Parts: sequence; C-alpha cells; structure tokens
Amino acid sequence: MAISVSKLNKFVFFKLPSAYICGVRVKAIDDKTCIVSVKHRWINQNPFNSMYFAVQAMAAELTTGALVISQIQQSGKKISMLVANNKGNFTKKATGRITFVCNDGHLIADAIKKTIETGEGQTFWMKSIGTDEKGVQVSEMDFEWSIRVK
Repeated sequence: MAISVSKLNKFVFFKLPSAYICGVRVKAIDDKTCIVSVKHRWINQNPFNSMYFAVQAMAAELTTGALVISQIQQSGKKISMLVANNKGNFTKKATGRITFVCNDGHLIADAIKKTIETGEGQTFWMKSIGTDEKGVQVSEMDFEWSIRVK
C-alpha cells in the first residue's frame, strides 16, 4: 500500500497529535521530495510572536521521516528507524505559513540496501528547508536518521 498525503495526515492525527493540533500538514510526497506546511497561529507561537522552534522542528522532521517511512515500506522488509541527531539554524522570524521541503529522498535507498545486505545499522543525514510565504528562508534543519533490519 503506497504512502499518500491523506494517509500521512491521518498518521499525524493519530500518532503525532501535538503536531496535528499545531497545524502541521503534509502537502505533497513522492520518492525524492516531501513538502509539509504549518501556519503561525496562537497555539504554536513563542513569546516573541513568531512560530515556536519545536513546531518548526516537528514539521521539518516530518518531511524527512515521511520519505524514510515510504522507502522502508517499499522495501518490504521490517526496518526500524530513529532520529539519532539533529541540528537547526534559524535565520528569520517565522510568521505566516511556513513550508518545509526535503529533497533528500535519494539518500535512503542505498542505506536500506546496505542494512538489508549486512544486517548492520546505517545512518544518513537529511536536510529540510523552511521558507515563508515570500520564499524567504526562515530555518534549516538537518536530521541524522539511523535504520537497521529488525
């Protein structure tokens, strides 16, 4: 069963309720790219009237994690996944609708192949860029994913 936008948003509702309440929504996904957006609102703001960094991190992580979930599902193997590390850089106040894009889907297949062949865990870094409605970058997040065959 292929991953779709509606299935991912249903997953967010049931498994990541705090992200759902804050307005995190998947907008598009394919083999290489995932797009997630979230709008600055009262429920997800910080005391400085911009989006709280953790809400940005939830949306950014979802762009990378959805791609990993999708490719693990396509492999047909039981593979565990975990964020081993993350880094964030915030360059502008996040107000309005913020869109996060990850274009690193190409990094996952090789790691899945290696973990299946060797049985050893594999790690790889994926980047998600957050931009506002004007196309100005507000944050950049990097997530190190760790995968291994169960």
